[in-house]
Amino acid sequence: MTFNWKKTAIVLIDALLAVYLVLAITAFNSPDEVNSTCDEVSIHIEDGLTMGFLNVNEVKGQLQRAKLYPLGDVMNNVNTRKIEETLKQNPFVEQAQCYKTQTGHVYITLSQRMPVIRIKADNGEDYYVDEHGDIMPYTHYVNDIVVATGDITKKYAQKSLTKLGNFLVKHPLWRSQVEQVHVLPDGTIEIVPRVGDHIVYLGMPFDLEQKFKRLEKFYRYGLSEAGWNKYSYINLEFRNQIICKKRNIKETEI
Repeated sequence: MTFNWKKTAIVLIDALLAVYLVLAITAFNSPDEVNSTCDEVSIHIEDGLTMGFLNVNEVKGQLQRAKLYPLGDVMNNVNTRKIEETLKQNPFVEQAQCYKTQTGHVYITLSQRMPVIRIKADNGEDYYVDEHGDIMPYTHYVNDIVVATGDITKKYAQKSLTKLGNFLVKHPLWRSQVEQVHVLPDGTIEIVPRVGDHIVYLGMPFDLEQKFKRLEKFYRYGLSEAGWNKYSYINLEFRNQIICKKRNIKETEI
């Protein structure tokens, strides 16, 4: 019988590889992870200081209620995947990542869904729409995003009001100036500003950039001289013109 050196070498290599893997796994888990405990948890929320609803205490509370907050737990028992899956169940969480180190540190990073407008429809529905047009449930958290009222269906909110909400969020001037959006039965939009005793009529919610540019110019060079309360109604529906209604109901074309 001929001795097969090649076959024997392969068997020996496989055996040595198996031993190496066992030793590597053991070295990784023991004693550092098997015996050590989590002594620090870092929670980072992307865009947490802007307009989101999530905060560190809320995330910590959610994990504590699920008995998954890792502080003080043996590192070998910290289930990072389960932590991620649990946090993703939060309707305000878009993505969640969790990992641990051999030094007893657990890192949790979250990205949140960003609401751009709150809907308080005439039919009693109360919810938020995020930047992607997805519905978010109402929450008790205080937030300064614009409220939309009136004859609003969810389809209209997702298709039309999302665009308006995204526009307002990206423009600090209008985010601070627009207090309320009101949708009329024909789908056109009125705006209630924070400064000035008047209503701004946008018409259908398109050409937002050019409509608000005209309104900004009118604010700067028109109302600044005529007075913020001279007009009761400012109509931006038509291109290249602004139609204003004075408080004596007489209309003037600018």
